[in-house]
Amino acid sequence: WAEESHAGRAPAHAHALCLPTSVPGVMTLHQGYAFLQQKDKVTIVIANQAQVRHIYLNVPHSKNLKPSWYGESVGHYEGDTLVVDTIGVDPRTILDAYRTPHTDKLHVVERWRTTDGGKGLEVMITVDDPDSFYLPWSLRIRDQRGEDPFLEVICAESNQNFGLFDFHTPMAAKPDF
Repeated sequence: WAEESHAGRAPAHAHALCLPTSVPGVMTLHQGYAFLQQKDKVTIVIANQAQVRHIYLNVPHSKNLKPSWYGESVGHYEGDTLVVDTIGVDPRTILDAYRTPHTDKLHVVERWRTTDGGKGLEVMITVDDPDSFYLPWSLRIRDQRGEDPFLEVICAESNQNFGLFDFHTPMAAKPDF
């Protein structure tokens, strides 16, 4: 990834390449989120590419965890704060727009709460990966409640031309249909 930056090519965010974004990167897209609260789960629908993330409530992490794009997120409430613990994020994913890599030891903790009388949303995120970072690092994201409906966003697998940059998206030599 660093070679592309050193060669003068701008790093692409995973969603620009039609790939699912990972945790915590998906929470930095600022595309709009819808939270669906159920008894045993919170589902976050991310407007960009209609991505969906599941947070299972009041359960432990799986014993035989299989890595996935978003990993396994389990959560619980501490008062008015949703605390989400995520592990098992596939190491092929990247953490942010700078293509920061990570290992299978990535551990992300998010603390979600509403602010400004329910008009705002804040998430405090702590990222730890002892094989990638010297120390855990944290970030805070604050957004305001949006009134606009989600826009339909379709991602074409063969996005070849993003204007100024060629991201070398693989392309079949001939159609498979």
